[in-house]
Amino acid sequence: MSRRPVLLAILAVLVPLGLVGPATAAPTPAAAVTPSQANGQLRVCGVKLCNSRRAAVQLRGMSTHGLQWYSQCVNDASLDALAGDWGADIMRISMYVQEGGYETDPAGYTDRVSSIIDKVTARGMYAIVDWHMLDPGDPYYNLSRAKTFFTEIARRHNANTNLLYEIANEPSGVSWSRIKSYAEELIPVIRAVDPETPILVGTRAWSSLGVSDGANESEVVNNPVNAANIMYTFHFYAASHRDEYLNALSRAADRIPMFVTEFGTQEYTGDGPNDFAMAQRYLDLLARKQISWTNWNYSDDLRTGAVFEEGTCPNGPFTTPARLKPSGEWVRDHIR
Repeated sequence: MSRRPVLLAILAVLVPLGLVGPATAAPTPAAAVTPSQANGQLRVCGVKLCNSRRAAVQLRGMSTHGLQWYSQCVNDASLDALAGDWGADIMRISMYVQEGGYETDPAGYTDRVSSIIDKVTARGMYAIVDWHMLDPGDPYYNLSRAKTFFTEIARRHNANTNLLYEIANEPSGVSWSRIKSYAEELIPVIRAVDPETPILVGTRAWSSLGVSDGANESEVVNNPVNAANIMYTFHFYAASHRDEYLNALSRAADRIPMFVTEFGTQEYTGDGPNDFAMAQRYLDLLARKQISWTNWNYSDDLRTGAVFEEGTCPNGPFTTPARLKPSGEWVRDHIR
């Protein structure tokens, strides 16, 4: 009996199993797992931000500058760099309401934010949709606009599992009770369309937990927003905001869910000299307590807080240290 049919039968079994084959065949590399693939739908659990398996996560990334001024820094190349070379988990999409922002063209800015959400999503990162109210500092001034905007964004993207909604960037000049009331009026409107996405609530005195107005975290801890799946925001600038701010954040994080949606290594203006030593103390605290953060800002603005040298946008390159300011190189290293 010929051995050929027997050999062919053996090969028919072994080749599909990969046990024999061409000597030059190379294994197919596994695709990199993105942050959103690894963690899925986020949810607040206790005082932590958790992934779909209810494991605490810390996201690290960048905030855009105002889209009315620096949308040219948010393009395919810069987002590829942020997701790939920088290794960021998240981008905060900073849409000013005033100062030439949303109120001048609601439909246009809604479309712009929606498009950036799609681009960030395609690269496997999370996205914070930042309602960047700043002046006036009373969030009620823009409540009707906020309801319209978030309803539409939620309608378009409620199937997304990679979003967070920041509903009041930096309230100022108003009491915590008024900010809380605003949140409790807006959140149900969002929840009617999107019941799953975590919502981030700004705290008093430019999201300082009230510290910049001489208060502390106790006003939020003792009178939290009556809503589920929410976190509270804290902003710091290391050269200006010293131990009093750091200690308030540390205490608050043990009692309520915190997210640092904006920080800089320089002064509160986003300019001036960097204080990397103080910034490192903050980031060490954030790492210990698994508090997520985004740095201000991913642009080529002239100030020291913008990560790129002037003239970098829109063409880059966005990966080489030669185009990064000192703060940009420092933050990129900490994200990586």
